[in-house]
Order: sequence, then C-alpha cells, then structure tokens
Amino acid sequence: MSRTRWRLGLSATALLVAAGTISPSAHAEDVTDYAITVDPSARGATIDDTMYGVFFEDINRAADGGLYAELVQNRSFEYSTADNASYTPLTSWTVDGTARVVDDGGRLNERNRSYLDLGAGSSVTNAGYNTGVHVESGKKYDFSVWARADAGTTLTVSLQDSGGTLATARKVNVTKSGWTQYRATLTATRTSSDGRLTVASSAAAALDMVSLFPRDTYRGEPNGLRKDLAERIAALHPGFVRFPGGCLVNTGSMEDYSQTSGYQRKRSYQWKDTVGPVETRATNSNFWGYNQSYGLGYYEYFRLAEDIGAMPLPVVPALVTGCGQNKPVADDALLKRHVQDTLDLIEFANGPASSTWGKVRERMGHPEPFHLTHIEVGNEENLPNEFFARFKEFRAAVQAKHPDIQVISNSGPDDSGTTFDTAWQLNRDAEVDMVDEHYYNSPQWFLQNNDRYDSYDRHGPKVFLGEYASQGNTFKNGLTEAAFMTGLERNADVVKLASYAPLFANEDYVQWRPDLIWFNNHASWNSANYEVQKLFMNNVGDRVVPSTATGTPSLLTPITGAVGLSTWATTAAYDDVRVTDADGRELLTDDFSSGASKWTHTGGGSWSIQDGQYVQTDVNAENTMVSAGDPSWHDYDLKVKATKKAGKEGFLVAFGVKDTGNYYWWNIGGWNNTQSAVEQAVGGGKSTLISKAGSVETGRAYDIDVKVRGRQVTLYLDGQEWGSFRDDKPAEPFRQVVTEDRRTGELIVKVVNAQDSAARTAVDLGRAKVASKARVTTLAAAPDAVNSETSTAVAPVRSTFDGVAGKFTYTFPANSVTFLRIRQK
Repeated sequence: MSRTRWRLGLSATALLVAAGTISPSAHAEDVTDYAITVDPSARGATIDDTMYGVFFEDINRAADGGLYAELVQNRSFEYSTADNASYTPLTSWTVDGTARVVDDGGRLNERNRSYLDLGAGSSVTNAGYNTGVHVESGKKYDFSVWARADAGTTLTVSLQDSGGTLATARKVNVTKSGWTQYRATLTATRTSSDGRLTVASSAAAALDMVSLFPRDTYRGEPNGLRKDLAERIAALHPGFVRFPGGCLVNTGSMEDYSQTSGYQRKRSYQWKDTVGPVETRATNSNFWGYNQSYGLGYYEYFRLAEDIGAMPLPVVPALVTGCGQNKPVADDALLKRHVQDTLDLIEFANGPASSTWGKVRERMGHPEPFHLTHIEVGNEENLPNEFFARFKEFRAAVQAKHPDIQVISNSGPDDSGTTFDTAWQLNRDAEVDMVDEHYYNSPQWFLQNNDRYDSYDRHGPKVFLGEYASQGNTFKNGLTEAAFMTGLERNADVVKLASYAPLFANEDYVQWRPDLIWFNNHASWNSANYEVQKLFMNNVGDRVVPSTATGTPSLLTPITGAVGLSTWATTAAYDDVRVTDADGRELLTDDFSSGASKWTHTGGGSWSIQDGQYVQTDVNAENTMVSAGDPSWHDYDLKVKATKKAGKEGFLVAFGVKDTGNYYWWNIGGWNNTQSAVEQAVGGGKSTLISKAGSVETGRAYDIDVKVRGRQVTLYLDGQEWGSFRDDKPAEPFRQVVTEDRRTGELIVKVVNAQDSAARTAVDLGRAKVASKARVTTLAAAPDAVNSETSTAVAPVRSTFDGVAGKFTYTFPANSVTFLRIRQK
C-alpha cells in the first residue's frame, strides 16, 4: 500500500476529534494509512496464563538494599575484599570508641564467621543504603541483634539523622554469656531518608546480625519484602517468577561454603546456602561487585511467587561457567552433588513435610508444597557442547524421579551465531522441552525482528525468552519492545514464556541499564518499559485471533557512512588504511607517515603516531573510536592492517559511520577474545548481525578488508572470506496482534505505532458481532520521554471509543501503544 499523507480540512479534523480517534494537537498532515483485517472464525495459537513473567536477579542492588526490606547494610560484618576491593568488615559502619571485627571460635556459628567485638562504653552506627536508613513518621521498626556479654551489658538502640532523634531510644538488657537473640521495637517520630541506626553498649559485648526491619513489609511477612517494590511486581500480574539469575548462577566456584572447600567467598548461587534461619545462611560475593547476605533466599522467592499467583521458575548451576568466565568444571563428584542438590530442591519445593527437605520448608513456616513444575539448568553458557553434556545429567536425574517436572535448557548469550546454532541443534536432537533465549539489542533490531518466531519449528522445543530488552529506558525503547511483543503473542504456540530483564535498579548502585523498576531508599517508579510490560501482561487474552495488517513501505537506501578505527580494553596499532569506491577510485589513503590529521577522535582512549602506525595506547579504555571520510560514502572497499599490542580483546574496524551512535563495526577478537562479530549501532544501541568463534594473536599483523555494496557487506581476514551479511530487513513501525479474552468475551486489538506520524487505520473485524463501544488504554509520549522519581512522562490513559462496528476507522496516535477491548455480542 502506498504511503499516503492525509491533508484534511478543518471540518474533517474536527470530526475525527469528536470521534475520539485523534488528539486535537495532532497535525492533520502527519497521518499515514494502514489497514487491519481480523478473522475471528480462524483458530490462532492458545496463550498460556504463564506467557509473561518477571526475572529477578540480584543486580543493581535488587536484593539487599532493594526488594529485601532489611534497612541495615552489612548487618553481620561479613563484607570483605572478596565482594569488592573497597570493602572492609566495617563497611557502612562507623565506630565511636573501640570495636573490631573478629573471625575466631567465638563466632555465632560456622557459616556466620565474623562478628563484632564492641568495647565497653562504645557504639557503632550504621549508614544503611543510599542516603541512609529511611523511616516514616508513626511507623514501627523491628530491631533485633544476636549478642553475648560475659558480664552482661545494656545496649542502647537509637535512630537519628542530622536533625536529631527519629525515634525514642530503646534499652536492651543482655543477660546471657552465650549467643542469644534480643529484640526491640522503635516507632518513628518523623520521616527521614537520612537516618542512622546506633547501637551502644555499657560493657564489652559481642554483636552479630544487627537488623532493623519495617513492620510494614509486603503482606506483613517477617523477614519480608519492601512493600512498594513487591507491589509493583504484583501489579504486573506475572505468570511466573524466574530466579535467582542470571550470571549469579553460572559464575564463580561450584564448591560449597565449608571448611573442606576453604569457605570460598566467590561461589555460584547455590540454593542450600539461602534457606533456614537467616543467621545460618552463608554469605557470598555477588558477581556484580558487592555482597549477598542471602536474607532474600529460595524460600522467600517461592513465597513471593505464591503470594502474587505466579509459577516459580528456579535456575540452578550447570557446572559450566559463563558471563566471560567460560570454563567447564571437570569434577564428576561435584557434578553428582549438584545434580542431587537439584533433586533436593524439588523435594524442598514439593515434598511432604515428613521428607528431609520438606521438613526444612515446614520449619520455615510453609508446610504446604510450592507446586514447582519447571526448573532451568544453566544460564547463557558460551560452551554449548560442554554445557549440554552436563545438562543431560541433570535432565535424566530429574525425569527419572520427577517426570512431571519440565527441565529447561538454553541457547547461550546471543540471539544468533555459532554458539546459538550449536546449542539449538543439541536441544533439538535431544528433544528438549524448552530452550531459554536471551538477547539485548537495539530498538532497530526489535522493529526488524517481529517475525523472528514465525519460522520456528512448531514441533520442536518451545521457547522461553528469559531475558530481553532494547538497551534503554526511553519510551522509544518501550515502543520497539511492544512492537516485538506482538510477534511473541502471534507465536504463542512456540514462545511459551517471556520476561524482560533486569527487573530492578537502585539508582545509586547501577551495574546494568536498562531496568524495569527504579528505586532509591525512599521511593520507586516505573520505567516506560514497565508501562508497556504491564499493559501487555494485564491484557493477554486466551487465544490469538488471526489478523493481518498493511505495512509501511521500506525506504531502504545503500549503507552509507565514513570509516573508523577503535579498540575495547585493548591497545592496538593500525596502518595502511585505504578506501576505494566500487570502480577502484581512491577515496582515502593513509599510512600515517604525515600524522593523523585526517582522523577525528570521537571516543575515549589515547591515540598517537608511533613508528609510522596509528596506535591506541590506553589498555583500559572502551570504545575509542576515531573516524575519517565522508558520511555520504557508499559502495566502497575499506582495507587496513591491524595489530593487537596488549589487552583483553582485539580490534574494531568501523564502516557506515554516520555519528557516534550510528555505525557498523567488525569486532574482531571481542568478548574477552573469544569471538568476532559485526555489530550495528543505531541510536547508541548495538545489535549483532553475524558472529563466529575466534581470537586474535598479540603482535601479529592482520589484513582486514570490508566490501560494502548497497546493503550487502562481505568481510575478508588475511585474504580469506570471513563472512557476509545483507542488512535489508525493514524496521516496520506499525505492528498489531489481536487476542480474545474468553472470560469477558472481548476481542483485544493491540496496536503499536512507533513513528512520528499518526496511523489512520481501517479495521475490519470480519463477521464478528460487536458492541459499538470499546474500552481503550493508550500509552503515548515523546520518543525520548523517561519516567523518574519526580516525573511520570509515560503513563496509561484510559478512555472509551463509541465508533466500533464490523468495519471502522481508528487513528492511532504517533509514538503510541493502544489496546482496544471490544465486547463481542
């Protein structure tokens, strides 16, 4: 269909406004024609109740200092340099008087190895998280501490900030020489986000597990969850909760926390470390650079899933590390122990209270089972053969004892490439039930790949899209994710589960962006992406109603742009750059004998001429781009010599460079020098177009040749063709899917218009008999709109539309997601 721009007179515009189909502020000339045709008599895919869920990983302080409601940081004095190079056992504490952290035979227990030896007349003060301990006027806070004092002592517990007292101090008498838990309740007299908790002792005492919890946790549960954060999860109505990771699961030592293993502090997340009384849970380093107390552990995850009506979906280590570590563990005894741990986990979740691990669950307060039905083994392993050999051991053991449990595999860390293809082939050959895919790509990629699952085998393994996001928290990101989600729903017979990631970010402790929910110690807010996820998750439907839509004509032009050189955590030298057009005419030549005046430095790092080569010398710098040439260049050959000097990776040769956020580059020896790939950056977000395993040798000169013809690119390394690709997939901005809600009898027409023009759309509902009024929910905002603590630029607007019929016209606003719920008669 041709792209028609409507030029409406004033009266026509007024008519549309009156019908509720176009906002008065929309410019009449910025409207594009589309058509949606629905066939309600055809059978589409059934959509499971568990289609959409959430993935919780302790990243960005999502657990301690986040969802876990504990207000005291480093409550058991276990912080160490194993967690973070800047940590000490007294991180987050200040001492007035004398105090030292001790690791000796006087400890609380063998798995809680450090405690505080506090001198007579001394005190310690905790700074909490972010700006301090947050308390609200009139609310109660439960203090507890494990203490012992040979001669007895009186502890004074107080809350204060720079403005003075925040609660009446409480006295706690320690009367026993052995370890005993003592409790007190403080009531806040005013609100503050800068509070400090102080514990003073009249005589010498030993302290451990110094804790302060708000009484008002989610559902009032002890050792509970921060209420506002848990409520934001619950408001999504997720069908499942995947936990606990992520890179936490498949990194670090696979040993336990015991004397035999040397009390290793950098371990993979192992569920047995995280259950039972909190004071006996083993501390651990977090892959993301801080400490994990495990106060939020497997029992709390299961309880959360149950509380919000979601399916629990735990992930256990496969004994192949990933996330850049990429090593298989060759220890049969250790593998067998982890397989048995997985069987024990199922017993913990589902076993009777009389069973060994069911009894642990009962003692924690939950005699009834948690009804576990799915379990995932491994996460993003980059060694597919080694991973799958171990995965089969887990699956065989689980299926032999629990044939009703579905065991989920994965396809590595990317959406394509050698690892992905190998993993999928192994999964298909073994007839695995479900495969977990992960990808974080540019908004452009999500628009281009709505049809990703259209061609998947309907009789092969099902897909669990366990982690995905479009590399940003603007509304543009949410729009492109929404467009992609219409394709997920259309293919609900293949894609059975899907969850955005990550879930949480504490604004003062960020390791990864984007994130679904943001917070600090006193407030939380939904990202634009959250509002998109919530709209879909609260309006899923039970089955897909087949529908088609016209598209936006492709305006693809040849790949154009200048050329560039870069590095990533590596020093490298470049020489003999030559760019010629398709007829062999010279566009650029530079042997750097006269300096580097032709090049513009737009990235980081430090570039200089050394021995007639252009050298980037900062081994820690990332994305050190220099560029040369004309952004209008197209159909050219780029040749260059590159030599790695030192560092973690290889080199980056760019083409089609428009600006700092829009380019292609051939990443040779990337990902810790394990693979090479072509990545495309659009608006700052990168997607992988082609990748292969491989590494770069230090000190060796490589001849690199990139041929750009139209939208076809062919790449040569040392004279041999390395690979090629054609970047001609349209980034369609207009997407839709229709589902049916059997409970209400409604058709749900879901339309994404991810462009700056409104979409005037002729909707044909076929033979469906429908009411004239529809319930409408719309998300519409500027593409760069971002939600924050103080501003909600992206939020749903609910309205009604009275013009529904078998055939009707609706104008979807520019940059919008719109759901029409239409009742069938």
